[in-house]
Amino acid sequence: MAKKTQRRADGLSREVIIRTAVDLLDSGGENALTLRTLTTRLSTGYGAIYHHVADKGDLLAAATDDVLSRVMAGVITDAEPRDSLRAIALGLFDAIDAHPWGGAQLAREPWLPALLQVYERVGRLLDTLGVPEPSLFDAAGALLNYVLGVAGQNATNTRTPASRSAALSAVAARWSQLDPAQFPFMHKAATQVRDHDDRAQFLAGIDIFLAGIATLG
Repeated sequence: MAKKTQRRADGLSREVIIRTAVDLLDSGGENALTLRTLTTRLSTGYGAIYHHVADKGDLLAAATDDVLSRVMAGVITDAEPRDSLRAIALGLFDAIDAHPWGGAQLAREPWLPALLQVYERVGRLLDTLGVPEPSLFDAAGALLNYVLGVAGQNATNTRTPASRSAALSAVAARWSQLDPAQFPFMHKAATQVRDHDDRAQFLAGIDIFLAGIATLG
């Protein structure tokens, strides 16, 4: 038994622990991730886990970093800069939509290594597009703040199609009852909010951003 336990601990890698943590987080959110649950899922002891991660906070950060790293690994490096920026933005949006706990973690720890790589890649692409150096920092920050903000907000909204449809229908009904003289835009938007696609609207925002930076050169 001792030898079997030793072999199991030796075969336990940080990568396996992180991927298992991601599975637990995806299935039940942050509350589902406990070291006790993790040791049970991996058939190991606390010591083997602590050999690779310091605590739950360290594990959450590592899991989020792993998700972001996979996004960046999937971005084609030799694509046209605008296409690469769209790919990064959409990759982050889809990743946070699939792993909503990651959006909350990014708000708490924006210095994760993979997120630094995102900023670096975005900054270089904006530089390639001719954004003046004095505007590079602001442009990169504006784009990433938009991406992470919209993605995080979308991830916290109702996630089932039925509940989303009901929520948007309620919003549309409320907006349509507003005084069109006082709220002309909101009154018009009521006809669109019910059936709009979050992902398509997100991409429209990215295209608006890219059109805007074209005026900076």
